[in-house]
Amino acid sequence: MKSSLLSALLLFAFLLSDCAAQQWQAGSAKANITPKQTMWMSGYGGRNKPAEGTLHELWAKVLVLKDPQGTPAIFVSLDLVGVSRDISVPVCDAIQKAHKVNRGQIALFTSHTHTGPVVGSNLSAMYFLDETQQKLVDDYAAHLIQVIPNTVAEAFRNLKPAQVSYGIGSPGFAVNRRNNREADVPKLREQGQLQGPVDHAAPVIAVRDQGGKLQTVVFGYACHATVLSFYQWSGDWPGFAQIEIEKRHPGVTALFMAGCGADQNPLPRRTVELAAGYGTQMADAVDKVLSGEMTGLQKGLRSAWTEIPLALAELPSKESIQKDSESSNKFIAGRAKQLLGRIATDGQLSQTYPYPVQTWNVGGLRLVILGGEVVVDYSLRLKNEFPETPLFVSGYSNDVMAYIPSVRVLKEGGYEGASSMIYYGQPTVWSERVEGHIIETVHQQMKQVAP
Repeated sequence: MKSSLLSALLLFAFLLSDCAAQQWQAGSAKANITPKQTMWMSGYGGRNKPAEGTLHELWAKVLVLKDPQGTPAIFVSLDLVGVSRDISVPVCDAIQKAHKVNRGQIALFTSHTHTGPVVGSNLSAMYFLDETQQKLVDDYAAHLIQVIPNTVAEAFRNLKPAQVSYGIGSPGFAVNRRNNREADVPKLREQGQLQGPVDHAAPVIAVRDQGGKLQTVVFGYACHATVLSFYQWSGDWPGFAQIEIEKRHPGVTALFMAGCGADQNPLPRRTVELAAGYGTQMADAVDKVLSGEMTGLQKGLRSAWTEIPLALAELPSKESIQKDSESSNKFIAGRAKQLLGRIATDGQLSQTYPYPVQTWNVGGLRLVILGGEVVVDYSLRLKNEFPETPLFVSGYSNDVMAYIPSVRVLKEGGYEGASSMIYYGQPTVWSERVEGHIIETVHQQMKQVAP
């Protein structure tokens, strides 16, 4: 009798563990990354002093999803202008070592807020820092390299069975800044005459506990975080959106993924009221998805990762760089001095850049995760080429080394196609092969992550 009872209990325990093994798991965590010191802010070259206060805090937030087969995907959302390889490589190396995952299972998403701190070498040719300010930048980078893996570890410790689903919202405040004068936008919007390509789709991933209570929300949108340009720390409109979502859903952690918003602006802008208003519009769009019918995740989590040698156009000669180093334009001169330093160290400039391309299949939802400031053409093209696939294309991820123009934008030139390369310290514009190379790589990865 005792033997039969013990066998029954063991069978029951086995069935429970087997049931748990068939479920998704999720765990989230967050850490405050607002600078403790008064340091230089990022995003605008016209600033002439450090930050003077805090509008709202900056955060590193993590969601770990683990599929029923035990395969994890790690979302890291950062209220920062961007990260470069000097931060992303050691951060991801530490995460890989600690959790036995591969590089493709980790994605670092940055919001591109222009009211955050200078981050490592990102946009380094935009700043002219004294020794004290440079040390603060270096110390802050070292802090990020430590705090991000620690927050990931906390999210792993918080893993619990979960119900995970997704849907697509549609806030409409992003405007193509290349095709619409800021002053004209209110009237053009009222008349329905805004010009230029946009992508107003906003994916929402909802994590609920076994009882259906909302725990974590991941949302994305293709729009610059450039409403604010003053001297207070803030996450700009994505920060306000996260705050509003978490206020409406107490206990929930909200994470943001920036889309292909390099040529998309929140217009009009320049006031806290407008930034908060766009955040509210985003939260409204998220809530509409959350209250509607969402699609549950299928079983598999698949990832693909590579760094491709993305080609630059013809490199400048050392003589032309030397001439630029004497320019009256401080940004051109500053870039030239950086380039001369690279030549002195490496003997030459590289003709290519190791550009990160990453694709996830999150239970049926595809996430294409691209580095740099990617223009909206990439998102629209990939959605057109995969019309039957739920798809979101994220930019500003893993390594923000420059703007990534399409062939169209590259030929048109302007800031996104040409002059922005100065501030990123790149020696010249991209080759016209860039768009084709990235798109071809995404197609290969989409095959890799197919069920």
